[in-house]
Amino acid sequence: MLLAVGHACVDIYQGAVAALVPFFVLERSYTYAAVSGIVLAASLLSSVAQPLFGMLTDRWSLPWLLPVSTLLGGTGIALSGLAQSYSWTVFFVALSGIGVAAYHPESARLARIASRGSHTAMGWFSLGGNVGFALAPLLVAALGLSPFLVLPALVGSVLCLPVLRLRGSAGRVAPSGLDDPASFVRLSVAVVCRSITFIGLSTFIALYAQQRGFGGFGGAVALFVLYLGGAVGTVLGGRLANRWGRVAVVRWSYLVSVVAVAGVVFVPGWLFYVFVALTSMGLYVPFSLQVTLGQDYLPGRVGTAGGITLGLTVSVGGLASPVVGGIADAVSLQVALMPLIVMPGVAWWVLRSLREPRL
Repeated sequence: MLLAVGHACVDIYQGAVAALVPFFVLERSYTYAAVSGIVLAASLLSSVAQPLFGMLTDRWSLPWLLPVSTLLGGTGIALSGLAQSYSWTVFFVALSGIGVAAYHPESARLARIASRGSHTAMGWFSLGGNVGFALAPLLVAALGLSPFLVLPALVGSVLCLPVLRLRGSAGRVAPSGLDDPASFVRLSVAVVCRSITFIGLSTFIALYAQQRGFGGFGGAVALFVLYLGGAVGTVLGGRLANRWGRVAVVRWSYLVSVVAVAGVVFVPGWLFYVFVALTSMGLYVPFSLQVTLGQDYLPGRVGTAGGITLGLTVSVGGLASPVVGGIADAVSLQVALMPLIVMPGVAWWVLRSLREPRL
């Protein structure tokens, strides 16, 4: 539970990047392409850094990374609100991305030890991150571009301390089974497709809701629903997997997501929020399942698997954000969001013949 709450405190800062986008557009007159560059800054460094941190945690126990990375993630976001130029804003957001990158591989490895292989327990750990995402737009709406955004990081770093003391006697989990890199690569491709859809929507959903006539508050609500639905989807995913298996649940979730994202882009009126919630659940039902699948496909490199499934493939979705922003500037935001409908279908196609890991 401490790891889950700490995960929430860290992932507030992943969600805060997207939640700050409307402020950057309205208060600093940044273009869609410019705010996409800010999202890219956080995503790019996380994409590169998380597998590196994963490889380090496979070799050495680095529990001190948890409080240090939490503070770094929060400090970067807090300082981005004080930055007086675009360059400094990008720098501080990127600094926060490094903090988030350093946190996830070690925390995922410790969570695997604490959960003892339970899909449900890992689901609760992932749920913490979803709750952090969901709280981000509310926190940003309340505080704006404020240095007080560092407060969750201070809380999270303190919560990590009891975990560090317990870690000394926990030992390492001995690898069991053989690595299956081919299946892991296919899984990673699917996670990339999911990431492109989710980060693309989270970056622009608040602005899209405003364009649809729901106003600034309606935009914040849309982002909150997108993140909160993820919390429901994560818990639901663990329960469904216990009955039907992880791979089957992941595949069906991506098929549902195709319809849900299409609804977000095209369905008018208040049903927009219904499809935002369905999209969130469809994209998050597979989330914790993909983490445990990745670790089971690479049982000899659990830290690396966590760094990739929680880090590289998730963050790489931010690399597509400038493309979406460029299309939005050139044509319209609705047209820019249309390609996101296809990505969950690609994920389903990649996983259509994937098998459960050999344990």
